[in-house]
Amino acid sequence: MTGTEIAAKGPRWRPGDERPDIASMIRVDQAGEYGATRIYCGQLAVLGSHKPASGLIARMQAQEAQHLRTFDEMMVERGVRPTLLQPVWRVAGHALGAATALMSPGAAMACTAAVETEIDRHYGAQVTGLGAEEPDLSATISRFQSEELEHRDTAIASGAEDTLGYPLLSAAIRAGCRLAIALSKRI
Repeated sequence: MTGTEIAAKGPRWRPGDERPDIASMIRVDQAGEYGATRIYCGQLAVLGSHKPASGLIARMQAQEAQHLRTFDEMMVERGVRPTLLQPVWRVAGHALGAATALMSPGAAMACTAAVETEIDRHYGAQVTGLGAEEPDLSATISRFQSEELEHRDTAIASGAEDTLGYPLLSAAIRAGCRLAIALSKRI
């Protein structure tokens, strides 16, 4: 595109416009995918491979690991630093996964449903915020959002909402996710 063509279309960004913070987006998304892999690791450590839910969890964990690899590569390509809270997410994710699996396989699925509900909201807001500014990043986030929704739907179909205390458990996990997102963007 020539300078004249750009001038004719006008700038995509003007002073005072809210610009998406791409580094923050990639940092928080990488942290979230890392946390998800740790949650599933904790769940599988408790459930083992003999529970019916284990196969579903292992499949979702493999997808999350692919998402994590993608964001790891983006961080390197774009020079984005990881969150300083990664050691916290390592322990907290594993602990959350193990705790919910100790409650029951249904509670492990309730954890997945709650986390993926928040991630859907989060990814949707990112795609909206990106607009046409970063089409490749937006497409990647949209694809991952679809897969996260599959995880949520799988968890619900596996009895997540039938878990004793589901509304309270879901609300607590969702609040924790929102806090983790807010902290990982900045720290």
